[in-house]
Amino acid sequence: MTRTTPPRPLDAATVFPELADLARTATRLHPRPGSPTVHDSSVGGPLLWPAGEPWASCSQEHDAPFPLNTPEEIRTLRRIRARDVWTAEDHAEVSRINAGHDPALLPEGAHPLIPVAQLYAGDVPGLPFPEGTDLLQVLWCPFIDIEDQEGSEAVQLRWRRADDVAEVLAAAPEPAYVGTDELVPVPCVLHPEQVREYPAAHDLDPELAGRIRRWEEDGAPDYRDALSVAAGWKAGGWAAPFTFRDSGGPEELRCRECAAVGEPLLTLDHAEWNPATVSWRPVEEPHDADAAPTRVTVGRGYTLQFYACPADPRHPPVTVMQ
Repeated sequence: MTRTTPPRPLDAATVFPELADLARTATRLHPRPGSPTVHDSSVGGPLLWPAGEPWASCSQEHDAPFPLNTPEEIRTLRRIRARDVWTAEDHAEVSRINAGHDPALLPEGAHPLIPVAQLYAGDVPGLPFPEGTDLLQVLWCPFIDIEDQEGSEAVQLRWRRADDVAEVLAAAPEPAYVGTDELVPVPCVLHPEQVREYPAAHDLDPELAGRIRRWEEDGAPDYRDALSVAAGWKAGGWAAPFTFRDSGGPEELRCRECAAVGEPLLTLDHAEWNPATVSWRPVEEPHDADAAPTRVTVGRGYTLQFYACPADPRHPPVTVMQ
């Protein structure tokens, strides 16, 4: 099933012509629960990983202040919660899983990372694939504050040429425990759709941003939530609007390897839409559709953006929660 973004209430560039030259194409990923294979673009799905290549891992010290769960327990909990009617056994199992395991049981040493996303160039053509590659894989460690881990092994990208993977790893390793189910995506198939975006207000010239603000005060559509940056999971495009940050700019988004100013690569959002951004809900979705299909929550429901180095996308990404 395709997903189609409704037309914007109006094209902001018709009112503010300066925006026309700032338009960018973003790919809304539209992840929805499914059964992706290694040959599909996905969120939380299996990766096309070479059988002879060591799996990505994180050897940092892991802080586990809360009871732990195994990946299988998280999958079981989600299956039970999806049922309309629970049995007595279901209630008992949920109670057991919610009680968790003692953090002292966390094994020492490196922990396998978990898949976050896999994107093929044919589905997301606008990504900065390095020459000779056509596949991007994103993995992270489900224990730590992802935002604070840019440049570390807790967040890793793999750029590949799919045809180079002759033998695919049969079964990916999983961590013995995860710190929170909010960093474990539900396996989702994607329904990529390209949309046009304009910069958020913090990326505009202050004079133009001020004119847009006054225009909104006169009753115009909300620029931030309806006319500029797309809601939900997306690749490329413009940076998400700031929420709790008072300021920002290129200086905090520079590549840790070479200091080049990062460009938006991937945006992970708690919800595909919310009451403020409901105009981005695809036309195919009913009003009561699940707006949070991936079950990924960063912080308190903010967005997490990955910024890629324009000089060399293979450099570790910068991550910013906003």
